[in-house]
Amino acid sequence: ARRSLASPVVSGVLCPCGSSQGSAVESSSSGGGSGGGIAGSCGRSLCEASEQDRRLRALFQKLDVNRDGALCIHDLAVGLGRLGLHRTELDLRKIVKAGDKDLDGQLDFEEFVHYLQDHEKKLRLVFKSLDKKNDGRIDAQEIVQSLRDLGVKISEQQAEKILKSMDKNGTMTIDWNEWRDYHLLHPVENIPEIILYWKHSTIFDVGENLTVPDEFTVEERQTGMWWRHLVAGGGAGAVSRTCTAPLDRLKVLMQVHASRSNNMCIIGGFTQMIREGGPRSLWRGNGINVLKIAPESAIKFMAYEQIKRFIGTDQEMLRIHERLLAGSLAGAIAQSSIYPMEVLKTRMALRKTGQYSGMLDCAKNILAKEGMAAFYKGYIPNMLGIIPYAGIDLAVYETLKNTWLQRYAVNSADPGVFVLLACGTISSTCGQLASYPLALVRTRMQAQASVEGAPEVTMRGLFKHILKTEGAFGLYRGLAPNFMKVIPAVSISYVVYENLKMTLGVDSR
Repeated sequence: ARRSLASPVVSGVLCPCGSSQGSAVESSSSGGGSGGGIAGSCGRSLCEASEQDRRLRALFQKLDVNRDGALCIHDLAVGLGRLGLHRTELDLRKIVKAGDKDLDGQLDFEEFVHYLQDHEKKLRLVFKSLDKKNDGRIDAQEIVQSLRDLGVKISEQQAEKILKSMDKNGTMTIDWNEWRDYHLLHPVENIPEIILYWKHSTIFDVGENLTVPDEFTVEERQTGMWWRHLVAGGGAGAVSRTCTAPLDRLKVLMQVHASRSNNMCIIGGFTQMIREGGPRSLWRGNGINVLKIAPESAIKFMAYEQIKRFIGTDQEMLRIHERLLAGSLAGAIAQSSIYPMEVLKTRMALRKTGQYSGMLDCAKNILAKEGMAAFYKGYIPNMLGIIPYAGIDLAVYETLKNTWLQRYAVNSADPGVFVLLACGTISSTCGQLASYPLALVRTRMQAQASVEGAPEVTMRGLFKHILKTEGAFGLYRGLAPNFMKVIPAVSISYVVYENLKMTLGVDSR
């Protein structure tokens, strides 16, 4: 069994007064047992801040073996080793990486204190998630149940072994102090509970599959739960896209045909579609839009996992800039693979009644009249749109998530349905807004090749033409129906996703 963080020096860093006032970490979320937070977690009358600072500095100085005022990986390895706490080099790298705000490869005193404060908050969330009985203690049954929720089945004997490695007083239960002391200087970057609650790209489908893929826990990958999440996400996307298809087709028509001289409004657009082809025409292009979900999601997920290995990270969960890099590359690979389906979707949405008998007939016509190159019209603006969409969507979602976790997550990392839907809607909307001009140019390039005698257009030429003839507003034609579909698309995909998860045997917590 690994040694517990029972070292008097380490335990002495934590406030010994048992106060639960003053800290966001401790206030109202105390799960039982004594022990305050890190610096300043209690009232000054009970535990002077200067005394707290002294304890932190004492630990920092013991770890700072070369006395240069900063902790590098070597310092942590030697210092923790002297305290009887042996960590792998990978663990130590994670600690430094998590706390290193100025990116100089080491932790100064302020960074060290900030890391401990932030880390204890994460540990508190995990402890509360594991404490199913809410009695301030974790027993073997609760460990079994929590791992089962993650898709991992273990026996009570195995759970007891886990307990023994942390249990200092032989009660075969762990209180908050024992949990914190054991894990405080051990990195817990990838907290499964937070990952489970904060799924994003597999839950929300707004018609554009340009989001960065979700992280899956090791347990989800090993037990096959990951593919069930992907299947549930694909099914949710299919239902969501079908329900919002009329708005999507209207967006495509407005992107291609609307102009200053042809100012197409929402009601007028729907009336025109129904008059030309009846109510069924509202769903033109939806079939191919649904069909491309499966290959695109599968290729993107496989590419994402391979790119993660290629960039050489051993971490289970990537940092945001690594996720953006891996996700954008995976998105580019997936989009390149299925891009002809994107062109087909646009052509099917724009077709007149009786123009094509189906998807295959449309593909044959394009190939015969325009050649293979037509299937890659608009490819460059589509690729360029991945980075602003994925980057802003990920950054906004992570910012909203972390803000909620920091300010409002007291007893659990579970944000609730409303917060999850709000974060997904806001981040998707921001991502679409940033990449919309590129999406409009892509759609016009896909459509323009089908017009008889139309001149060959380039991305740059089309941008110039739109700005000259319609102004900046012309780059946002069709934005209204696009935004109108975001809230229903997010809501529908979430409800369907949750129901499909239950059908597929994925526990919904």
